[in-house]
Amino acid sequence: MQKIQHSHTGGQTSLNANAILRRKVVSGLTGKSRSTLYRDISKGLFPHSIEIGGGCVGWPCYEVEQINNARISGKSDDEIKQLVVELEAARKQSNADLAA
Repeated sequence: MQKIQHSHTGGQTSLNANAILRRKVVSGLTGKSRSTLYRDISKGLFPHSIEIGGGCVGWPCYEVEQINNARISGKSDDEIKQLVVELEAARKQSNADLAA
């Protein structure tokens, strides 16, 4: 379980792999600004967000962690693009499995 530090309160939150993270949390975990995050999405370097209702979007924690781990381990942009393709394909497969 991952803990994140809240910059505005100093508190911490524990996250499980299935948590859905909002954009500000994702920016905090990746170190990327909003514009850079969305630029990475358009380049295929970060997974697309998922709609969580009420006009809100987020990202599965495990996807953010996998992208961060790939960056930390020195993966190339091409390798990260492939990882994004795999993550999004797994997401679609999971949705198909739920519908069946």
